[in-house]
Amino acid sequence: MKTRPTVHTARTQGMPVFADNIDIERSLVEKGYRYICGVDEAGRGPLAGPVVAAAVILPLEFELDGLTDSKLCNTVKRDELFDGLSVDGVYTAVGIMDHEAIDKMNILRASLMGMRKAIGDLGHEPDVVLVDGNFPVPKITQPQYTVVHGDLRCRAIAAASIIAKVTRDRIMARYEEIYPDFSFASHKGYSTPTHLRELREYGPCDIHRRSFAPVAEILDQYELFTK
Repeated sequence: MKTRPTVHTARTQGMPVFADNIDIERSLVEKGYRYICGVDEAGRGPLAGPVVAAAVILPLEFELDGLTDSKLCNTVKRDELFDGLSVDGVYTAVGIMDHEAIDKMNILRASLMGMRKAIGDLGHEPDVVLVDGNFPVPKITQPQYTVVHGDLRCRAIAAASIIAKVTRDRIMARYEEIYPDFSFASHKGYSTPTHLRELREYGPCDIHRRSFAPVAEILDQYELFTK
């Protein structure tokens, strides 16, 4: 009989696994773990483009000034942190799930599949995986912990949030060159007023997520006028 990988969530039998004031990674090191992998994603909410997951293993004594949740950093700081993580001894990998995969399997499943791909593509096998949020990564063999607000509590998850966000932002900037009617470099595919106006004016382009309501509604309107 196959054994399932260990999954620890924010609560087990009503008791917190990690108290809010606990240094999660140091606690795991004290348990004997050395290669601690942080996993996060960027791009679950946009109406267009891929969702990008990242997995990162940091050396135990690694320090990078200002490393935190990517959402708390401006573009310049994120790029600076991205470069600081692109050094020898830091293992990073990304899993990119495009708009077609998102429409086929839904955004949550696509995000988790991207995380699994990123973990599998790391240059070193993790001992343990820390996943931002509530949902464990399916079908991995390593023990894993889900950590709500993990990008604020774990260096490895914060690093993964930076890698995922910068990678996705750069992909969206390239898409603007392919689809110049859409300001993908600025709104990144999110449902901003500018993006919604562009959608109404030009209709969805190839990378829009057809399963997302604002895109589906505009497609329905186009069908009404073309029948």
